[in-house]
Amino acid sequence: MRVPISEQDPLVRAGNFDEVCLGYTEEEAVAEASRCLNCKVPMCVKGCPVGVDIPGFIAALKDNDIPEAYARLSKCTTLPAVCGRVCPQETQCESKCVKGIKDDAIAIGKLERYVADKARAAGIKPASSAAPNGHKVAVVGSGPSGLTCAGDLAKLGYEVTIFEALHEAGGVLTYGIPEFRLPKEKVVKPEIDNLKKLGVKIETNVIVGKSVTIDSLMEDEGFEAVFIGSGAGLPMFMNIPGENAKGVFSANEFLTRNNLMKAFTEDSDTPIYKPARVAVVGGGNVAMDAARTALRLGSAVTIIYRRSEEELPARKEEVHHAKEEGIIFEMLTNPVEILVNENHFVSGIKCVRMELGEPDQSGRRRPVPVEGSEFVIETDAVIMALGTSPNPLIASTTPGLETNKRRCIVAEEEFGKTSKEGVFAGGDAVTGAATVILAMGAGKAAAKGIDAYIKGKES
Repeated sequence: MRVPISEQDPLVRAGNFDEVCLGYTEEEAVAEASRCLNCKVPMCVKGCPVGVDIPGFIAALKDNDIPEAYARLSKCTTLPAVCGRVCPQETQCESKCVKGIKDDAIAIGKLERYVADKARAAGIKPASSAAPNGHKVAVVGSGPSGLTCAGDLAKLGYEVTIFEALHEAGGVLTYGIPEFRLPKEKVVKPEIDNLKKLGVKIETNVIVGKSVTIDSLMEDEGFEAVFIGSGAGLPMFMNIPGENAKGVFSANEFLTRNNLMKAFTEDSDTPIYKPARVAVVGGGNVAMDAARTALRLGSAVTIIYRRSEEELPARKEEVHHAKEEGIIFEMLTNPVEILVNENHFVSGIKCVRMELGEPDQSGRRRPVPVEGSEFVIETDAVIMALGTSPNPLIASTTPGLETNKRRCIVAEEEFGKTSKEGVFAGGDAVTGAATVILAMGAGKAAAKGIDAYIKGKES
């Protein structure tokens, strides 16, 4: 049986932004690691998008050898403390765990978090870089795909510069994921500092497509290759009546104000609307993040999702935490109009009940409206968490860079090669909004592709 992990009491944490999960103690971590069977054919590794040496780091942890466990981790991932907190391990590495066939799977994510946190506290540094090889590579975006690509290239001896549009590095790790899931000072910034120790340079406030272009980086600044990991930051809306009313936000804006600009702190000068009631439309992790953030700001929160709970794309852990904290779920429900008062503020959201029909292209049963089932949920604000698409700025200013009808950059899956010579891409800029670990996997693959490309030019 899995060693349970401590969490803040739901009634307490609903009123603060401190981390929900408190992590394992040394005794608990070693006990959980000791459950690992150390399989000769580790299926868990095959379930990890970045190929972490899971049996290796857990074996070292069994002996409480944190330096060795961290060394095993840092060879494969640049963001272990992040992955240990936000990766959907239950559908990836842990879902492949042999132990999970007749028992609980090993808590791989919680153990990864423990090792990374202990290593940081002990001042243990990541694996060092190879000697400089004299080649320069530019990385666009400092989110998980960009950080991973940069870290892997730096370890190979490349001179890497990351160009970030915002004033702080980290991408979605900084602006998107709330403090109570991913602390910025404690986790994100130290992980980025580790990259800098590898020699990676980070230039903030640089908007590629305006401040500089992909072509100017390559032609004028001497970068031999460019990796585009700019993410998907353009929010989607429903285009229903009333959507332009005061009190309607995208989850992107709402979370950015809170996470990047610290609107949740008492001394913040960032304006944020704190209504009595909030409705969040969507069922993914971003919807859970927005809902749980609004709750902590003092609002009563309802999540509206057009499918059933079984189809919720959010992590089960996040749904469980949201319910524990008192968030209401209106399932099989779809908004059709946002109601507005005389001052043009949101006063409610008109919805219809849904039922599940035949499967759609995603394989999930398609929701269809139930005739005559309209009803109103009274609310003072609506947060749309319906997904995002890539900002078209980079593609529109880069001749020869192919995109598809979803505005995503077209890139080869194996190594991230695009239609433009020397330009690689990965993460949400290619796939649309996905998970942190999938973006990291794409950054890792692109680093291999860039390395092969530059070496091929030399030969």
